[in-house]
Amino acid sequence: MAEGRERATVAGRAVHGEAAEGALMKAVTWHGKRDVRVEEVPDPSIKEPTDAIVRITSTAICGSDLHLYEVLGPFMGEGDVLGHEPMGIVEEVGAEVAHIKPGDRVVIPFNIACGRCHMCDRELYAQCETTQVRDHGMGAALFGYTKLYGEVPGGQAEYLRVPQAHFGPIKVPQGPPDERFLYLSDVLPTAWQAVQWADVPDGGTVAVFGLGPIGQMCARIARHLGYRVIGVEPVPERIAMAERHGVRVLDPGRVDAAAETIREMTGGRGADSVIDAVGMEAHGSPGAKLAQTVTGLLPDRAAAPLMSRAGIDRLAALHQAIEAVRRGGTISVIGVYGGMADPLPMLRMFDKGVTLRMGQAHVKRWVDDLMPLVTDEADPLGTEDLATHRLPLEQAPYGYEIFQKKQDGAVKVVLRP
Repeated sequence: MAEGRERATVAGRAVHGEAAEGALMKAVTWHGKRDVRVEEVPDPSIKEPTDAIVRITSTAICGSDLHLYEVLGPFMGEGDVLGHEPMGIVEEVGAEVAHIKPGDRVVIPFNIACGRCHMCDRELYAQCETTQVRDHGMGAALFGYTKLYGEVPGGQAEYLRVPQAHFGPIKVPQGPPDERFLYLSDVLPTAWQAVQWADVPDGGTVAVFGLGPIGQMCARIARHLGYRVIGVEPVPERIAMAERHGVRVLDPGRVDAAAETIREMTGGRGADSVIDAVGMEAHGSPGAKLAQTVTGLLPDRAAAPLMSRAGIDRLAALHQAIEAVRRGGTISVIGVYGGMADPLPMLRMFDKGVTLRMGQAHVKRWVDDLMPLVTDEADPLGTEDLATHRLPLEQAPYGYEIFQKKQDGAVKVVLRP
């Protein structure tokens, strides 16, 4: 028996109580390359005793959502509900959910983890063995992110069914605006992990390639922890945002070679650590861009197996990272890659003795580190200076377009259902 909403409907849609048969809500759905729509879809309901239903108050478009918009279509289904950066108010909980209750304000981590399996015991929540998508050989299920990750309906919607809600949701206090906490769903723990994985020595230098939302927070967190930060980014609005937070930024369009400049700034050695916050759609990789474009023109039944076996990424940022890091240094890869046949300069990496760390963020592993910062009235990470666009859910297609095309100064788009 679920606890929470009384059964009631407005205009034929459940707003309190278990979802009525035929009740509908609005959600952002995928329909093809660069084709997302806001449509009515069935209201979610409790299916398992570990489920919860959350009414979404804010939900963001992630840079990795743009990979679905552009590159990863072969792994999507018509009408899939997008989004994995939501927060809201608990409406209903299943019988085995005890740590949250109706009325609580919560943030939902993008990965779905049980909190009690072998991997979760080791705080490797992105590899949860309860939700691993074994049919595709992938890690923990994710909200709103392709067949590869479980095809779980996402959070760019009015309501969200949250599996494994006995563990996943992060309870946050009432009062401060949503944006103070929203990024605990993905951006902040992803950036925090990227900096931790980078293993920057005390007083060391870290270079951050790509100053989208994740890169912005990587740079701010690294500065907060006392490291010297060098950003690499060509987009003027992103450069200006980073500079507002004290980051020295190199524009690759204005310097001959970012890696060479970084070496010059670090006594000829290179940065102690480098974070690749760009990923599979990096600029400056024309061959891989052509391959991605050709693959995108194939029917999904042909494109998906090809990408699974032989897909390649645009590796310009990663190659630059390998050149920019000092010998014996560490590269932390947090930008999403999807290729299975990527050529890497193994001789160069081996000779330099580079350590490479990567992977999806283990969101709840880092919450205790981040919560004091997001609840601090001084807002030391500048969470309220990240979103450039705040749009109603109905304008999601416009939000995707300007974010993907880097138009109208878009750095981060937040949707309000």
